[in-house]
Amino acid sequence: MNVKPRILVVDIDGTLLNRQGVIAPVDREAVARASRSGIRVSLSTGRVVEASRRVLEYLGLDGYHVFFDGALVADPQTGEEVYAEPIDRNLLGDIVDFVGENGVTIELYSSTRYFIEQENWAAAIRRNFFGIEPTLVDFDSVWREERIIKATLPVRSTEEKAKAELFRLHFGSRLNLSWTGTPAYPDEHFINVINPAASKGKALEELASFLGIPLSETAAIGDGLNDISLLSRAGLAIAMASAPDELKTLADYVVPDVENNGVAAAIEKFVL
Repeated sequence: MNVKPRILVVDIDGTLLNRQGVIAPVDREAVARASRSGIRVSLSTGRVVEASRRVLEYLGLDGYHVFFDGALVADPQTGEEVYAEPIDRNLLGDIVDFVGENGVTIELYSSTRYFIEQENWAAAIRRNFFGIEPTLVDFDSVWREERIIKATLPVRSTEEKAKAELFRLHFGSRLNLSWTGTPAYPDEHFINVINPAASKGKALEELASFLGIPLSETAAIGDGLNDISLLSRAGLAIAMASAPDELKTLADYVVPDVENNGVAAAIEKFVL
């Protein structure tokens, strides 16, 4: 990139948030410096809106951000949506039937609420770490009444992994599945399930188009497989050292991992 990017998009878990579940002050200051320099800094995360608010507030970021692994681009303060790609309602009915018949644990998310049918280990993590409270419901009614943007398969045990694989094989290309996690819980994973038309890369395209900024003037920093589409679209692609090889291969630069302030290094060396 020969010019300073006008949009910087940054992943949260594993990129900004470390194993202690905090953002290092040096990374926070680097984000602030980028904002003060006139760059629009947006988060791009698999998290839902409510689970991102504390991070946004800590970083002092406003405006539009990417949530639900790219299925929603919105301003959390106003509720304005730039782009949304919910799960097809008829397909959602098939999902609810399948998980019920096969004993698969799943979470359903609207733009503002998080639904489960019973308490489990994942709900405790959502409540204690992500700061979101579940709503206990009967999925048979929810899928008919709510706009569901994302579902998630919590995976920790061997049995849960097997059932998640069964889910993937059954739905195939009808859904986009991506494994995500956070350094604070290295043995727990959350498989995001979204509309196959949605991705972080598509969301970046929609955000840039809305702001009237060419993709060539965007930069992105990420660490996970769900960041592949994001870095593929960005004018400047930066991967964390902890990222899988698939992501590092397509990146323009690789910076230190989150424990060694990779975001600050990326912003100082390549963005500013």
